Amino acid sequence: MREVFQQELADVQIRLVEIAGLVERAIEQATAAFNSSDVSLAETVIADDHKIDELAASLDELAIDILARQQPVARDLRIVVSALRISASLERMGDLAEHIAQLARTRFPEKVVPKDLRPTFKELGRLDVSIAKKLTRLLESESAELAEEIRDDDDLIDDLHLSVFDKVLGETWKGGPVDIVDSTLASRYHERFADHAVSIAKKVQYLQTGDWVAISH
Repeated sequence: MREVFQQELADVQIRLVEIAGLVERAIEQATAAFNSSDVSLAETVIADDHKIDELAASLDELAIDILARQQPVARDLRIVVSALRISASLERMGDLAEHIAQLARTRFPEKVVPKDLRPTFKELGRLDVSIAKKLTRLLESESAELAEEIRDDDDLIDDLHLSVFDKVLGETWKGGPVDIVDSTLASRYHERFADHAVSIAKKVQYLQTGDWVAISH
């Protein structure tokens, strides 16, 4: 029975990595679609989001079943409870990638944001993709170094997010109301994507230590 239980715990981690890999692909495609106005790629992200939802729901069912049958304690309990919370964050990250893709599809064939903001969003997208790749590796390895790198990237995204607001509220802004709404929404989606990754990184550290220690700046 103990061997079966350990295999079930290993299956939980494998499933988390699988979902993270789909999220990684979703944000990579969504940001590419956003920056290039690739409507076909945007529609692929939107159509594939259900795969992330289904895998997250299946993982939740497994975790709840383990709790009911095995009544885990100590680190084993932390693994199962954290998996439930991590899967929720991964599912939300998939939704945010879908939202970015939906903006690209809605504004096609035009670009979503004005020309002077495009370099900022290109960098936001690059950082989100980097975070997603690191997150997949983090869930495989539980590396403290990767958790810190994710937090550092998130700080950069926060700065870019604030710069978007400074731009659209500045006196030199020439965009219209639609540009303001699209730019602020898109920036928020990128920023929240990274926030969920940081939340997952904290949970991975909790798995290692049993304490909710904040990731250092």
